[in-house]
Amino acid sequence: MRAVKEVYQGKKQREGGGFVVRRALGGATPSCDPFLMLDHFGPQTYGPGEAIGAPDHPHRGFETVSYIITGETCHKDSQGNSGNLGPGWVQWMTAGSGVVHSEMPSPKMQRDGGTIEGFQLWVNLPAKDKMTAPRYQDTPPEKIPVVKTTDGKVTVKVIAGESLGTKAIISTRSPMMYLDIRLTPGSEFTQHVPGSHDGFIYVWGGTATVGTNKKTVTFGQTAVLGGGTEISIANKTNEECRVLLIAGEPLKEPVAWHGPFVMNTQEEINQAFLDYQSGKLGKIPGAAERQRQTEAARQTQKNTGTWNRK
Repeated sequence: MRAVKEVYQGKKQREGGGFVVRRALGGATPSCDPFLMLDHFGPQTYGPGEAIGAPDHPHRGFETVSYIITGETCHKDSQGNSGNLGPGWVQWMTAGSGVVHSEMPSPKMQRDGGTIEGFQLWVNLPAKDKMTAPRYQDTPPEKIPVVKTTDGKVTVKVIAGESLGTKAIISTRSPMMYLDIRLTPGSEFTQHVPGSHDGFIYVWGGTATVGTNKKTVTFGQTAVLGGGTEISIANKTNEECRVLLIAGEPLKEPVAWHGPFVMNTQEEINQAFLDYQSGKLGKIPGAAERQRQTEAARQTQKNTGTWNRK
């Protein structure tokens, strides 16, 4: 059985065009090989004209996993891919050799406002896969397996990996799991986590009691797990608890990381910047309009006072 090594409080900061996230992993909270970063955005309610996304930006050498709880986002990239992500959707984007990508609120959210909440996880790629062709696994909620314990008290959404005998449909480049676990009041759950995996738990609703040392982990906190093959999670409160359990087999490779690029050497980082600046990663039509929309949303937030509320 695994214990909790450390509990960290996520720090709020602005990302993209200026939206607020809780940095649950990365920064002040150490990364957890092969996971580089986890951001929790929202829940944030925008008024008309206030919704902000992430206009055009590059990626190379890793994967971004976007999981939408509430709200709508639209994505486009420099290879001509585009789509809409609504509540419950998961986008597993393998940036690989590189894309320019934009993630913006839907036109409806930009016009009318609304509530947005979700997560973005950054997953490092093995050196052999860093220059692979970009790939998307856009997965609607009805295709993501959801299973319950026999007593019906715990529900697990299997985004990656396996739980309760059910495997995810999303494929990963290295062995890992990504589970969204809902625990009703008074419930307990034990998940098998291979001994070769490092992992963490992020609480995004209520309070959980985690591990053999029964650490209390509350909303916005990340618990880094010690060694073992199973982790216990209990909800000893009178309200529902929601946690993400994310674990994977470490790559144990050198990491050179600068902004939107994650490679193995500084020379590869330098080349990524040169390729981006020379236009080799491509462009997305309409970049100026997306930037205009973002600047207008920031100004609207400042006019209404929303900008100062984190």
